[in-house]
Amino acid sequence: MTTLSAQILRLDNILRRYGPDTNPARETLRQYAEQKTADLFPDEGADVRLDNPSTYGLLQRLEDSMLELKPSNPRDQWWLGQAMTLAGKIGDTRWLLVQQLGQGTPKAFLALLIFWLTLLFASFGLFAPRNLISVVTLTLCALAVAGAVGMILELEKGFGGLIHISPQPMRQAAKVLETQSNDRARLGQNR
Repeated sequence: MTTLSAQILRLDNILRRYGPDTNPARETLRQYAEQKTADLFPDEGADVRLDNPSTYGLLQRLEDSMLELKPSNPRDQWWLGQAMTLAGKIGDTRWLLVQQLGQGTPKAFLALLIFWLTLLFASFGLFAPRNLISVVTLTLCALAVAGAVGMILELEKGFGGLIHISPQPMRQAAKVLETQSNDRARLGQNR
């Protein structure tokens, strides 16, 4: 998320440096950032939408508006090339996120791991002396291992649960773009 938000901010900066011809593209980029943030970090109870077609449509509209630009000099041509590369990387990030859907730990591996751990703790229990310290120690160790397996499974979710990806980088990027958009609107009104 940090990389994606940095790419969005860098793309906006490149478009700004290209010139005022890119204002429609920058506005589309702002909309994309806001919608992508809402897709990835929805309000409570809503589902994460990694592959929202309308959000991807905004990215395609952004690329189309950049392709319509006619660079007048090598400097502008370079900026446009950099902008197109960044837009492509942002699109790649979308596909990478979608590819991670449903690619968790294989169930066969998980079943084998639990079976192995069960046998391991059963064998410890067979040879341990029958006293309170052994029972408490084996129970605590089993709980620790179960917690570790649960944590691994929790890390697979990424966008929900106890451990999740921080929304701050994306929200900050959307906020920066919104502020710049408001500044452009004020400048346009003052002219």
